[in-house]
Amino acid sequence: MRIFRLIRIARVAYLYGLDSLVLEHEIEPGLRTRLLFAAQRLMFWRANSEQMRAPRAVRLRQALEALGPIFVKFGQLLSTRRDLLPLDIADELARLQDRVPPFASELAIAELEKAYGKPVDQVFASFERQPVASASVAQVHFAVLPDGREVAVKILRPGIQPVIEHDIALLQVAASLLETLWADGRRLKPREVVAEFDKYLHYELDLMREAANCSQLRRNFEGSDLLILPEVYWDWCTTSVMVMQRMHGTTISQIDTLREKGVDIPRLARAGVEIFFTQVFRDGFFHADMHPGNIFVATEGAHSGSYIALDFGIVGTLSDVDKNYLAQNFLAFFKRDYKRVAEVHIESGWAPKETRVDEFEAAIRSVCEPFFDRPLKEISLGRVLLRLFQTSRQFNVEIQPQLVLLQKTLLNVEGLGRELDPELDLWKTALPYLERWMNEQLGWLALENNIKREASNWAKLLPTLPRLVHQALTATATPAPNLELESLAAEVRSLRQMLWLAFAVAAGALAFAVLR
Repeated sequence: MRIFRLIRIARVAYLYGLDSLVLEHEIEPGLRTRLLFAAQRLMFWRANSEQMRAPRAVRLRQALEALGPIFVKFGQLLSTRRDLLPLDIADELARLQDRVPPFASELAIAELEKAYGKPVDQVFASFERQPVASASVAQVHFAVLPDGREVAVKILRPGIQPVIEHDIALLQVAASLLETLWADGRRLKPREVVAEFDKYLHYELDLMREAANCSQLRRNFEGSDLLILPEVYWDWCTTSVMVMQRMHGTTISQIDTLREKGVDIPRLARAGVEIFFTQVFRDGFFHADMHPGNIFVATEGAHSGSYIALDFGIVGTLSDVDKNYLAQNFLAFFKRDYKRVAEVHIESGWAPKETRVDEFEAAIRSVCEPFFDRPLKEISLGRVLLRLFQTSRQFNVEIQPQLVLLQKTLLNVEGLGRELDPELDLWKTALPYLERWMNEQLGWLALENNIKREASNWAKLLPTLPRLVHQALTATATPAPNLELESLAAEVRSLRQMLWLAFAVAAGALAFAVLR
């Protein structure tokens, strides 16, 4: 079977001229010329085909669509690696839509009965045979639980695992060949991209993991009017089936319908920006697949005007270091403090320590200044971040995978926000939130929160401080061999001072936390 699949891939690559994408780039001057000449002689009839008349990016997109849903999904991931791909290819691949024909209802029912070990009619009060959504990995049906709750049932495609393993293996082979034949192959890191795709695809194959992502996001926004998320019904979830609350709303792309139903569209656009920055900077846990198909808006009831998020197979996470790095970068951008942007990169360890700040600053200025010559509402924050990533590569800055995912999400949010409200000023909307977050992280409120958080640890430390001080005071009684006494005495005095200072700070902090 694998050989037939490989032949099909080669045939599609030939029909859409994907070989020319490689030959267009430098391999070796003499070899490149000979290969191009031989290819043109052998495939002279192909030059006039309809596919070959299309631009290279269009041909690549069409080829991926012809190869099937797994390759379409791979193209979607490639479109997020704008730090690696030429912009024309990244923009074209971003148009890929994962519109996959549904699998038969009989197969869906068989998967449910396999998961539950009993007939579907004994699991659900009713189950709609016709799916409401279908993608490359799973499809969704509506159902009703025995207690009357309406649910959405997500079911993995039968036999999808071996198909994925097979296609991933072929992609790995193709990536290795690309690195060998293409001059830009190593820079584009195709094997790294395939490994990243493999990881995310296998995440999506575990619906218990997706259910946990949904549950975490729901908990993060509990009580919020900005974003509502479905409740997960764990008793009905398995690795191949996810059952969650059925959500009622209008897809975000139906702007006229939303307006007719009384939704404040400009407010909705601003709320989307706030949701993004809340997920990133408050929680460090964000929905990373926020395209219009996964975003709805509630138009009835108490939550009218709130966002509804669906599909939680891909989420991003950020550490406190990541969040601090991003916030300082954004704020420095707002202030056009390019030196600080360069310093933050180096301080974070993502740019080599030997990087010259002035040279890095000059490169960043050349990227950012053209944007600031226009009104802020005309500036794309996502594009600025993208250009910064691309410029950073010149200084051997390794782009972190979590930031690539974040940049892709930011582009989605910004595009969606400006589709809702063309006058949306993302920078102006985001700045107050970023400044508030930085104050919470670095101001007096941050000190108070840290004291409260560490109070229990200090309570354990305080009783041991007298013993540690005593050990420090008596350490000179037994001089260590081969050490100068003066040096040892200085170290002891320094240790004693630090211990007393730690004792005083800990005692004061504990008292502050208790009294508060």
